[in-house]
Amino acid sequence: MKILNTGIAIAMLAVSSFAMAEGGGDRVYGRMMQENQQAMEQYAIRNGKAVPEIVHYKYGLILDIAKVVSVTPTAAKYCGLVPSRMTYEDSSGKLNTIEYQVLGSNCPHGD
Repeated sequence: MKILNTGIAIAMLAVSSFAMAEGGGDRVYGRMMQENQQAMEQYAIRNGKAVPEIVHYKYGLILDIAKVVSVTPTAAKYCGLVPSRMTYEDSSGKLNTIEYQVLGSNCPHGD
């Protein structure tokens, strides 16, 4: 019986460590998104432009991109979908920020 209880305890600890690792990634990307927002606000102010609102990408959305200002780093340490943002100027010079999902590149066997 002790062996069974020990096995269950080990399994629970292993599962909880995976959950904490996932939560850690969420915090990392949350912080990265906040830092990106602050940097884009400062960029807008320095360049005399309105601070862009964040638009969530939907399939078929038409983008007018004249100049890319910033793209958040891709997910080199994670596997699965993670958020990313791109801030760009359109053909009229207006700043726009779009948020979308990218697949982390650290997936075993290309999954």
